[in-house]
Amino acid sequence: MKKAFVEFIGTFFLVLTIGLAVRSGSPLAPLAIAAGLMAVIYGGGHVSGAHFNPAVTLAALIRGSCQRKDALPYLAAQFLAAFAAGWLVCYLVGAPASAPAVRGTIPSAIVEFLFTFALAWVILNVATAKGTAGNSFYGLAIAMVVLAGAVSVGGISGGAFNPAVGVGVYVMGLESARQLALYFVADLAGGAAAAYAFLLVNGKD
Repeated sequence: MKKAFVEFIGTFFLVLTIGLAVRSGSPLAPLAIAAGLMAVIYGGGHVSGAHFNPAVTLAALIRGSCQRKDALPYLAAQFLAAFAAGWLVCYLVGAPASAPAVRGTIPSAIVEFLFTFALAWVILNVATAKGTAGNSFYGLAIAMVVLAGAVSVGGISGGAFNPAVGVGVYVMGLESARQLALYFVADLAGGAAAAYAFLLVNGKD
């Protein structure tokens, strides 16, 4: 229960930061999101592993660093937190003035898969591998993947790399239901592919 609670807290503040930063219109929004993610990773990593992302939970489950008994509570906490944060953003700043952007399905799917793969790959290697055990850079490394993805492909797909973030931005009215479905498929596929790539390179570690 404590682990799932930490997952709720981390996911909530991640999605809240995304919503408020994006709605602020600041060019520093990607940096704020990465900084916020890094902070909650260091805040909760020692308790839950700081997934804050269903695609990461799936990757960790396949890799063997997340117990089956924890997976469903983690997913429930992540999605509930995303919905709550999305609702709070709407309450604080109102609904967006314009309709969600229309995004290309294939380009969105490609970049969401690739950067979710990159995110899960880095997480598995810096936060679960024996060769990097005890390091203090894991939070920074993970946050930098998100920053790189947000800046480089945010304009193509919205830069979710996380189905829970997809739920949050859908609740906020920033993305369409079609894009939300794409986040589920592409991001979960990217997380799973990263786990199998990790196992191929590292074995059971």
